[in-house]
Amino acid sequence: MKIIVLMGSPNIKGSASMLAEQFKKGSDEAGHRTEIIDVCKLRIAPCTGCVACGYEGDCVQNDDNDLIREKLLSCGMVVFATPLYYYGMSAQLKTVVDRFCAYNSSLNRRHLKSALLTVAWNSDGWTFDALVSHYKTLVRYIGFEDMGMVLGYGCGTPSMTRSGTALKEAYELGRSIK
Repeated sequence: MKIIVLMGSPNIKGSASMLAEQFKKGSDEAGHRTEIIDVCKLRIAPCTGCVACGYEGDCVQNDDNDLIREKLLSCGMVVFATPLYYYGMSAQLKTVVDRFCAYNSSLNRRHLKSALLTVAWNSDGWTFDALVSHYKTLVRYIGFEDMGMVLGYGCGTPSMTRSGTALKEAYELGRSIK
């Protein structure tokens, strides 16, 4: 299966990137073709709400969102990888998700598998509540099949992440994908 990881961390050597790499290692070993797309390096403007796309057509903005659209409409799974920024996904990844509206019905028809990889400095039990709720709502709305989440509590730095369990969890999640 072709798997697309939407990497939403501007820190290319940070903890969220480390999780994405471990997920890719596991999923590639399981026989999948996994591609990590660094959405922070792409030129993707926020949705303007103009609805010129009719929620299923070309967007009037001429930017790199066409690449994301092409990749998502030709894969079997999408993975959202993000650090926790003020209890939600990064702005870069949220901008990409907001632009799904231009191909919403096409995404729904794909019945993609999905997963969430996220990290936070905080290790309180409620740390990921808002992000998990947003992810679950997205899964339900678009009709994704949730394959799992790695919630990296206490992963504020790469060294903190290496000393915890999140990297192993990300690898194992990748390996478990059927």
